Amino acid sequence: MDLRIEKTKRSIINAFLELRSQKPLEKITVKELSAKAEINKATFYLHYHDIYELSELLEKDVVESCIKSIRHPEEILNNTRIFVSELSEAFVANERLIKILFEGSRSSSFVTLLEESLNDIIKTAHPQRVPTMEDRMMLTYLIYGGYYTYFKYCDNGIKPVLDIISRLTDGIMRRMES
Repeated sequence: MDLRIEKTKRSIINAFLELRSQKPLEKITVKELSAKAEINKATFYLHYHDIYELSELLEKDVVESCIKSIRHPEEILNNTRIFVSELSEAFVANERLIKILFEGSRSSSFVTLLEESLNDIIKTAHPQRVPTMEDRMMLTYLIYGGYYTYFKYCDNGIKPVLDIISRLTDGIMRRMES
């Protein structure tokens, strides 16, 4: 990619993240973003259809980053302890962007996108396996529960919160197996 295009996109993204950290997505205008990025509006529209497209692309990038940090996503249904640990590490690694991009009206989008991506991985890794309703429910529970619990309590210290989430998951899994 042309260095000027890369620099322009980086400027747009940085300006967007700065604005998004201060206000809801719905309140950000292309005019305001362009001024902060020091570009004209036409330049913005060369790269993105609107603010929402930019936001969705960044959201998908964060989810993809989380997925990539899960070293064995195909084992999600077989080893939930490792999955929850790796997912928690992904939350930590992407915490700043998750908090910025998925605030307000976008708060549930992260877990929805993450669950869709993980379901696709499971289908690809195990094309012959049809996940049971229990499998699907467990995946939903682990993703949504882990995400909301982590972000609700992360101010109490990341390590202790992750340890508790891991112990809770172990307990739930042992009860399901018996």
